[in-house]
Amino acid sequence: MEVSITVNGVTTKSQVEPRTLLVHHLRENLGMTGTHVGCDTGYCGACTVIVDGRSVKSCTMFAVQADGAEIRTVEGLADGEDLHPVQEGFWECHGLQCGFCTPGMIMSSVALLESNDSPSEEEIRHSIEGNLCRCTGYHNIVRSVQFAGAKMRGETPDIGVTAEVQS
Repeated sequence: MEVSITVNGVTTKSQVEPRTLLVHHLRENLGMTGTHVGCDTGYCGACTVIVDGRSVKSCTMFAVQADGAEIRTVEGLADGEDLHPVQEGFWECHGLQCGFCTPGMIMSSVALLESNDSPSEEEIRHSIEGNLCRCTGYHNIVRSVQFAGAKMRGETPDIGVTAEVQS
């Protein structure tokens, strides 16, 4: 079947098997390898992308279902050398460790901040609850999203201190 999708502003037409998952089409046919394949069941969120303005786990969607859609992947966030505020937040606030979950976390966070640039900690945690991280404990991920929200609101983000000193 032919699908026409716009990924990061570029429209492509491709022939795909009807059973091809969007995550595999993005990675294997379009070279968008920043979208990670994790569990293939929709549980981990490593494959999260933004489809028509909503965060979607791309392993739960067939490529043919995305026909005519506008999709953003982590590769489409930076503007040349300038990182997207969420990417910058993950860098500045140490929101990643191994990095496997990071693209999905970032895309979920972008979708949240595009609809609410001043979310509470609870709203951030709720927004990323479909993304699993086995390394960070989530604290610095939440701080990264808070950093990005401040930046998107035109404020100077507070990086803060990551750990208390034990005496």
